Amino acid sequence: MSSAQFHAIGTPGQAWGEDEKRQWRALQTKRRSYQDEVIVRIEGLRSRFDVEQYGELDYGADGRYPLFAVRSRTWDDALPIALVTGGVHGYETSGVHGALQFLERHAEAYAGRVNLLAAPCVSPWGYERIQRWNPLALDPNRCFHADSPAPESAALWALARPLHGRVLMHIDLHETTDSDESEFRPALAARDGKPHTPGSIPDGFYLVDNSEDPQPAFQEAIIQAVAKVTHIAMSDMDGTLIGSPVVAEGVIRYALAKLGLCAGTTGARYTTTTEVYPDSPRANPQQCNDAQATAVCAGLDYALAHRG
Repeated sequence: MSSAQFHAIGTPGQAWGEDEKRQWRALQTKRRSYQDEVIVRIEGLRSRFDVEQYGELDYGADGRYPLFAVRSRTWDDALPIALVTGGVHGYETSGVHGALQFLERHAEAYAGRVNLLAAPCVSPWGYERIQRWNPLALDPNRCFHADSPAPESAALWALARPLHGRVLMHIDLHETTDSDESEFRPALAARDGKPHTPGSIPDGFYLVDNSEDPQPAFQEAIIQAVAKVTHIAMSDMDGTLIGSPVVAEGVIRYALAKLGLCAGTTGARYTTTTEVYPDSPRANPQQCNDAQATAVCAGLDYALAHRG
């Protein structure tokens, strides 16, 4: 979709109502298969991990979407817990496939050291439509709180909340794409009845730390590992990335829980949100998946070595 299509919905300067949201939803079409590209790979993990369905999304004519989590088979309550989430924004492809790649290639190496819990594709409707929002025109990554209006967020909240205070690390895998600027930011402005202010897209990998409990050494360990796989984003001329001050190479900070972001769900000591740039001429899809899986491994290695 182009920005012009969003401005054709509703009245400029006025927030969308339910009619406008239905118009927007009618424009969204299925472009890839959650069953074929995600569920098949999750099913392939059953011989090595426990796979559970933690919810189901019922989106009427668009279909029903089972939500799956993958757990360590050797779960031991004496061990720390690490949560890996991907696909909170369904269009961010390497978030999903990077989480799956980590599970397929690396997770077993941590058996007996940590309890792993992974939700590789939190927003399957968005995955199929290469869309940031859910069908209700809500951004799931602003809806992680009690009584969430976003079913995707509510389901993951219910899965993770019983572990609150027990999770050592939570890493949430994301991308920042050119479509953020061409489609999703204009859509947000139109939905909320606000003007769209053009911005920039960072060229490279970066992280979002928790401003309420920053862990700079943890972030640095991930950046150093990922730098061997793909390039790290440089700050804009004003020392920012996506408008936020850069506090270290490739690192910005948000108030994760206050903003309703996925990485703020568990109260983990070590938290981060990854951001890969798949549209860079210096990257390719496999490189992006490798960067995500590397980030998970580096985060785990640091967190386990610094449990305190």
